[in-house]
Amino acid sequence: MTDPANTPEPDERSTEPGAEAVVPPLEIEIERDTVTVRRAPRYSRFLTLGALVGAVVALILTVAFPANDEFDKGQVFGFLLLACGAIGVALGAVVALVIDRASARRAQAVTAEHETIHPMDE
Repeated sequence: MTDPANTPEPDERSTEPGAEAVVPPLEIEIERDTVTVRRAPRYSRFLTLGALVGAVVALILTVAFPANDEFDKGQVFGFLLLACGAIGVALGAVVALVIDRASARRAQAVTAEHETIHPMDE
């Protein structure tokens, strides 16, 4: 008894019924390269987190200080948000750079293999 799922398909170029598929000989090329693998921080997340921390600091400073006669609390919060947000983004970038430099020290060199399969020339 034969299993139809494991029976090879006949070659479409073949004219004989029930003929086996003709598979051309294959040549395999393997290239080896040495690459450096390390973890790197996602800068956008650090910048976003710095901006959020700056916004929270601006809100705390707005509420902590007494009211100003010249500006209302919304304007004070806006001014502080601009300053604290920019400082927060800058600090987030510095933290990401420090983490990136620290992860560069722990980088490892590994061998990567690239395999190419193509039919042999006859």
